[in-house]
Amino acid sequence: MTLDKLLANFYRKNRIPSDGGVNKNNFRIKAFGINLNLPNPKFRKDVTHIHDIHHILNKCNANWKGEAFIAGWEISTGFWKYFPICIISLWAMAYSLWLHTKAVLKGFKKGLNNIGVIDLKLSRSELMKLEFDQLINITTKEKTTQIVIIDYLQFLFWVVTSQLIFLFPLILIITSIIYLKK
Repeated sequence: MTLDKLLANFYRKNRIPSDGGVNKNNFRIKAFGINLNLPNPKFRKDVTHIHDIHHILNKCNANWKGEAFIAGWEISTGFWKYFPICIISLWAMAYSLWLHTKAVLKGFKKGLNNIGVIDLKLSRSELMKLEFDQLINITTKEKTTQIVIIDYLQFLFWVVTSQLIFLFPLILIITSIIYLKK
């Protein structure tokens, strides 16, 4: 089945608008038990379909456990190279670590043997014409490796980095309070 059909099924199954929400000015996520209504900037709209294809490629739902896996997978495949969208992936990784640590690590491990969809440099129309099996073939690295200590250290680096991004507002508030008390 082609990715355009799989993406339509993914959106329907996960109760996501048929365009992935790219035509809306806001998007919603539930975090901390609160429904957050956040701005939907152009940089996010431009890659929403890629993120959603990551869910399809890895057979993950759009719940937090699925997002945890995808966040780990995206970081290990190099999604962090694409600023500013990487901030959202790192934030999702950080939040997910508190909820589904194993899923983040599992996604990270799998991603070490994959090529990110964004790195294929295919247009949206080219991607949508691909068959699922073709996508698997072009995103699987020829030479697979077992995870070794350097990979765990890399994971730890991204854990710390993601937590700093995630906790930045809290760090800023605490630092400000300390500064103002002096």
